[in-house]
Amino acid sequence: MNSFVDYFRNIQERNGAIGQIHSCPELMECIQQVGFLPLLESGIQGYAAESLMAEECQFTQFPDGSWEWPLWQWKGSVVREGGCVYGKFFAGKAGFVSREWWPDLYNWRRSQHPVPEEGTIEDVILTTLRENGSMITRELRAACDFTGKNMRSKFDAYVSRLQMGTYIVTEDFVYPVDKHGREYGFGWSLLTTPEHLIGRENCLCDRTPEESLQRMMEHLSGLLTYATERQIKKLLK
Repeated sequence: MNSFVDYFRNIQERNGAIGQIHSCPELMECIQQVGFLPLLESGIQGYAAESLMAEECQFTQFPDGSWEWPLWQWKGSVVREGGCVYGKFFAGKAGFVSREWWPDLYNWRRSQHPVPEEGTIEDVILTTLRENGSMITRELRAACDFTGKNMRSKFDAYVSRLQMGTYIVTEDFVYPVDKHGREYGFGWSLLTTPEHLIGRENCLCDRTPEESLQRMMEHLSGLLTYATERQIKKLLK
């Protein structure tokens, strides 16, 4: 067995399932099974939701330029209803963490990313977000006065670091609407804090940060039997 796709199909087949993901509920169930699931390519072969999609759920572009991508369209439902937390948690790349495993990631990452010092850019971003509860990225960027030339990429880098530190998560996705009332485009992330989204009590655990890291390492090592320790540590650190 040389990839997570093979591993996951083996689990599904043993459970009498179909071996691939064909629907949003199946994706939600997968996240609960594996605990940690990057959305797209993670650096470990096959370890991504994208890799698990059935053929009919792959990205499809039509001759008129329109497209269909069930995985992308399911993200909002998964975040709202799937019992998980979503954000850029995996070496700066987006993915899902089940609520069962979230306290351990939160515990470990907070130990590695201290609370931003008062008056720093990260502190301003977090304070603004907390005061508003939730904001789409472009609104948060404007509120923090990142409006000049080349400021978007700089702001996004700060937000990505705050997500890696588990200070910011995605609450939902907001889409523009055309004149016919139809949503279009890739959407904007509606950002919030994990404490606001699921409650501070659901972010905490009674383990030390090192115990949380060890627990996550053991879990992922058992899940990704073909991955190296270095690859797994990169995802978690």
